[in-house]
Amino acid sequence: MQANHLDTIAILISLSLFVSYYLFLLRQTRRDPNYTIHAINQKARHLWVTEVMKDSRHDVMAVQTLRNYAMAATFKASSAILLIIGTLTLSGQAENLAKSWHVLNLGGSPAPEWWTIKILCLLTALIVAFFAFSMSIRLLNHVVFMVSIPPEQAHGALAPDKVAQRLNHAGAYYSVGMRAFFITVPLVFWLFGPVFLVLATLGLVIVLFRLDRNR
Repeated sequence: MQANHLDTIAILISLSLFVSYYLFLLRQTRRDPNYTIHAINQKARHLWVTEVMKDSRHDVMAVQTLRNYAMAATFKASSAILLIIGTLTLSGQAENLAKSWHVLNLGGSPAPEWWTIKILCLLTALIVAFFAFSMSIRLLNHVVFMVSIPPEQAHGALAPDKVAQRLNHAGAYYSVGMRAFFITVPLVFWLFGPVFLVLATLGLVIVLFRLDRNR
């Protein structure tokens, strides 16, 4: 079998593993809305915002909590930028690295075209992570002002339900950024060969299965 075909098959297997896992997760969520930890976190954030906006004495605590959340997202966005720069630097040494790393490449193609595709996929995941964390920071900066609004003025677009919805959107972007970071793991292993891509994807799906469940 040609080396190009092995890389293509490895990609299809990895995509199938991810799609199968998320279809399974979707089915379980429909059966039990509280199956995932993400659903529990959304409810917790909604209850937290509602309680904070009821009593102005929670303002300082709320601002500190949101600041810590924003700092975590900022750190991860900065990390994504550094990794993007590192990946671009890596792409400049494609010819040399492709030869040396091909020693572990069990049946994969050493062609420069495939190396470019691998780097591009890795860059895409990191850019998605940076964008997601940046959007999370943006929404958190909005929420930090909204939770301090006096209860008698918290109506319409500034009602607790609407503010909680914005906070949950920020949390959703944060989760997307983390998931993009996780996906970089099999993509990095793919640099060493298609077999490593499949094995790393399988390992990642097992880890996600343990992390996503509300158990």
